Amino acid sequence: MASVLSEITDPLIKDVIRTVDKSKIPTCDILGVNIAAINMDWLVNYLNENIKSLDGDYICVSNVHTTVTSYDEPSYLAVQNGGIMAIPDGGPLSTLGRIRGHDNMARTTGPSLMGEIFKISAEKGYRHYFYGSTKETLEKLFQKLKQNYPYLEIAGMYSPPFHSLTAEEDAAIIEEINVTRSDFIWVGLGAPKQENWMAAHQSKVKGLMVGVGAGFDYYAGNIKRAPEWMQRSNLEWVYRLLQDPERLFMRYIKTNTKFLWLVARGK
Repeated sequence: MASVLSEITDPLIKDVIRTVDKSKIPTCDILGVNIAAINMDWLVNYLNENIKSLDGDYICVSNVHTTVTSYDEPSYLAVQNGGIMAIPDGGPLSTLGRIRGHDNMARTTGPSLMGEIFKISAEKGYRHYFYGSTKETLEKLFQKLKQNYPYLEIAGMYSPPFHSLTAEEDAAIIEEINVTRSDFIWVGLGAPKQENWMAAHQSKVKGLMVGVGAGFDYYAGNIKRAPEWMQRSNLEWVYRLLQDPERLFMRYIKTNTKFLWLVARGK
């Protein structure tokens, strides 16, 4: 990581945390999770207008798996609903939202959000911190981002150890993140770990935390996203399944089936 960190810009502490009115964010209750009834244009505009007021808060990138898990686990449901919003990463969530009358609701994936924000970051002066994944992936991510977004301000990167951090270690990484005065803290730990981490650090970490799952791997070039036509047709899950069947097959069978059954029962 030394080669990455040596190129990262220097730091100052950010302003105090501000809050925004969550009631202005349209939502659709899906199995108890308040999924934001939004589309990508709305989300990007909202972030541009409110980024300074979102300091210390977090966004969950929600799909069928996280929504069914929230239905089964009240503590995780509280985490999903405890941030500024839970955006509809999963196609079935936005489709169900439109069926329920939210005509403008559309899929807003974590990787797509990253790309939209990266494209405007130089103009807006946004600074970025990346928390998660392995050192090797972060090295590749840094090089790819600098290649594709040469003016992107990468304020810091950190690959946490596999063991739980001690209180001292956690305090140290909070300080490291905060001193970078980053606007976006991209968290790539995978669900549910990344959402639990963000909730535990709400109001402690300066900047807006966004849990993006496999987003680091996509931008590092470790895995490829589905073709655009599959994304538009809500078939990206099929593409991901073909890439990682051993890990994803049983998850999709269990959670997708349960999701359909619960929705059919009017939950």
